[in-house]
Amino acid sequence: MVTMCDEEGARSRSHGLRPEVLAAQADQLGLERIVGACTWETYDTAFAAAMETLAAHDVTHVIFGDILFDEHRQWAERQCARHGLTAIEPLFGSSTLDLFDEWIASRSQAVIVTAREPLLDATWLGRSLNREMLAEFASRGVDPCGERGEYHTLVVDSPLFNAPLHVSLGDAVQRGDCWALDVRIDA
Repeated sequence: MVTMCDEEGARSRSHGLRPEVLAAQADQLGLERIVGACTWETYDTAFAAAMETLAAHDVTHVIFGDILFDEHRQWAERQCARHGLTAIEPLFGSSTLDLFDEWIASRSQAVIVTAREPLLDATWLGRSLNREMLAEFASRGVDPCGERGEYHTLVVDSPLFNAPLHVSLGDAVQRGDCWALDVRIDA
């Protein structure tokens, strides 16, 4: 599981999650973690170093979750190709509405941990994804899967997990137009 974090390694770049939360997810999935520390300006360099580490450990393919934007897919392919890796994009080009419905049907659970104004505000933080959100997402111009950065989630339960994550939802902080929720693993 590759994650890019802030310069201190204290929070993941896009989701603002603590390392122990990410470690708990990786443990539930039986995955090793590779973490890069970077600014937004040094993201590509840190990501390239992570790809180099994967290649050195005989990894041959890297799975990405991009759905809509060809420039994201092309970036992933370029980053991987430089290190002899193959980028796999199983969701790319899928309907985000269909994917949202598949997620709900899977009985997995995810909570919103970041929300971007003006489309979503801090009141969305901590909500579990559910089918009832779709109408409000549509009225606000929010992609069902948050593909334009409207929101990010933390998966806390999935059939792929050995057991659900038990988390505490803490304070919300605002950075620019983005609200982020502090999440901790319960002891």
